[in-house]
Amino acid sequence: MGIRPFDGVNVLDFTWAGAGPLTVNYLAQYGATVVKVESSSRPDLTRTVPPYKDGVPGLENSVYFAACNGAKKLDISLNLNNPRGEELVKRLVSWADVVVENFTPGTLEKWGLGYDNLKGINPGIILLRASGYGQTGPLARQPVLGYHLTPVSGLNTFTGWPDRPPTQMHGAYTDLIVPLFAAIALVAALDYKHRTGNGQCLELSQQEACIHFIGPLVLDAAVNHREPDRTGNRVPDAAPHNVYRCQGNERWCAIAVFSDLEWEAFCRVIGKPKLVGDPRFSSILARKRNEDGLDELVERWTSQRSPEEVMNLMQANGVGAGIVANAQGHAEDPQLKHYRFFQQVEHPTLGKCGFYHRSGFVLSQAECEVSRPPLLGEHTEYVCTELLGMSDEEFVGLVGEGVFN
Repeated sequence: MGIRPFDGVNVLDFTWAGAGPLTVNYLAQYGATVVKVESSSRPDLTRTVPPYKDGVPGLENSVYFAACNGAKKLDISLNLNNPRGEELVKRLVSWADVVVENFTPGTLEKWGLGYDNLKGINPGIILLRASGYGQTGPLARQPVLGYHLTPVSGLNTFTGWPDRPPTQMHGAYTDLIVPLFAAIALVAALDYKHRTGNGQCLELSQQEACIHFIGPLVLDAAVNHREPDRTGNRVPDAAPHNVYRCQGNERWCAIAVFSDLEWEAFCRVIGKPKLVGDPRFSSILARKRNEDGLDELVERWTSQRSPEEVMNLMQANGVGAGIVANAQGHAEDPQLKHYRFFQQVEHPTLGKCGFYHRSGFVLSQAECEVSRPPLLGEHTEYVCTELLGMSDEEFVGLVGEGVFN
């Protein structure tokens, strides 16, 4: 496998839900040793989120948890409300190079693990805090998840149709944006530590990270005092621009025509070259004025063909088009198979599953390692005795004191 970029980097992982574990995955998939801290009384939230194996709820049955933690992580079940548990965490802090958490601000401080405390234990420690609104300010202590942050960040404002209320985007959409900011911040901090020997505290506001995603709309409001409209699948500078029904059950293809040259090619593909000179559609402005009729015309043609045929014909003639992929389509996608994006991994309760996915980038000198997620507390003894050098007698004593639960 060769040397990976994060070989030798030790990460103490307090993250839960989506954004935090996905951030740590980047490090784990490329070599970092990660110890994930949970407890049976406070497991990672996504262990309780469906879908479940065979529809049966259980802390080891969540497919969603598995997908968010598909990297090699060691899991320790630890009661942080037990004073001996707090002592053990501090030993883990001495072992770690990086600590990552995405709790509501104040949670680590309650356990005596704020940045000043961590730095007192390990002066070179890097702490990443990825909370909803940042560590300070009027909303900082407000508990929040990606399902709430998506609308709060403005992403729902322009999602939907003109005659209907805003539409919630699928899932906790911000959980997929935040890890990109968090991971690059960690890489920068590790580089800084390599050059100077000094750690630091990284404070990330998930709300602020997500607002970057709608930067042009924020600028338009600031400069032109104009709020974005909900326009469905339409945009101001293209027509046709929509998702069109094709042959089959819930089969669709997206088509986007921006220029007059693309419009001419589109008309040739559908066998109606005379539409090029039709005054209703002869320019982008004309096509926008008659967009309802244009969409009906396009769908009459696409509905007689499979989405694959529509996409291939359009792309072969320089017109932007793509099938609307479903979950099964992803599993069978030849491009994803070529890069081995989805990989089959055996899991003790889920069985052999092929939904584990690697990072979306490939390094020429280091392979991405995909693994099953850890069971709750699976590596408690290994972490204590092997990583921390604890004697068997001490470990057994801690078990008797209820430190591990």
